[in-house]
Amino acid sequence: MNNIIDTLSQRLGERIRTERESRGWSQNELAERAGVSRAMIHKIERGDSSPTATLLGRLSGAFGLSMSTLIARAEMQEGRLLRFHEQPVWRDPQSHYLRRHVSPRSDLPLDLVQVELPAGSDIPMPASAYLNARQLIWVQSGELVFVEGETRHHMQAGDCLELGPPNDCHFINESETPCVYLVVRLNNAGP
Repeated sequence: MNNIIDTLSQRLGERIRTERESRGWSQNELAERAGVSRAMIHKIERGDSSPTATLLGRLSGAFGLSMSTLIARAEMQEGRLLRFHEQPVWRDPQSHYLRRHVSPRSDLPLDLVQVELPAGSDIPMPASAYLNARQLIWVQSGELVFVEGETRHHMQAGDCLELGPPNDCHFINESETPCVYLVVRLNNAGP
């Protein structure tokens, strides 16, 4: 599994460079749009560093893409069937959050992502990561605290939440066991 994760991190770096170059942006311009340092973008594009979940959210938001779309463009082939062992898996090097892209790459405007959030995790995501989409969060096991803006939602297994308008948010696991949840993202517009 680590080899698959390492390969995806390298491909993510290449994809970020491709997305940036296709827009005619310099590393400085991407850094400014995403609110991160140019040095960090350079390290990620070269494969010297793996982006954290928060950083990946900022970069995908700067491109007007979801994290799911960015990861799908980095890794997946088109087709109606995406087998478990072929699903892109990415681990946040900081929090060890594990993200699995479940849905096949297709022309459907939908992404389905499974996340395993380790105990004690707090993953912030900028509002820009949620532009041009509507999302649901469905907790499969454990407990999730989802904070969107000033609103705090304490969710347990089986609970499903429709996200409101784009807002800075946090995915938090305050428990002592991992939390597994699905994110269903309906892409309304954008690239």
